[in-house]
Amino acid sequence: QVQLVESGGGLVQPGGSLRLSCAISRNILSLYVMGWYRQAPGKQRELVATISSRDSTNYSDSVKGRFTISRDNVKNTVYLQMNSLKPEDTAVYYCNAQEWVRGVHYNYWGQGTQVTVSS
Repeated sequence: QVQLVESGGGLVQPGGSLRLSCAISRNILSLYVMGWYRQAPGKQRELVATISSRDSTNYSDSVKGRFTISRDNVKNTVYLQMNSLKPEDTAVYYCNAQEWVRGVHYNYWGQGTQVTVSS
């Protein structure tokens, strides 16, 4: 079992920046991919960014060039640096981690952190 705890959300003006953190309860080197997803009111949860165990990254088109995902293997933490924020980035942001154990796929989620972009 893996616990994920997000932090860093809040209210920010358009054009501003925030950094989200996701603290993971064990060695993240064993997790084959970690990422951030978001869900706005009335919409489905969508992928924001992922980072693999080999540091390969992937971004949705809507955040490419503005957001950066990174990981700290010593602190077992994944980050999402969000720059040039727009009102449409407003959502609850969820941390995700996935692993395979003896042929079984496990998908873990944090509780979410609210990001509101508004003037």
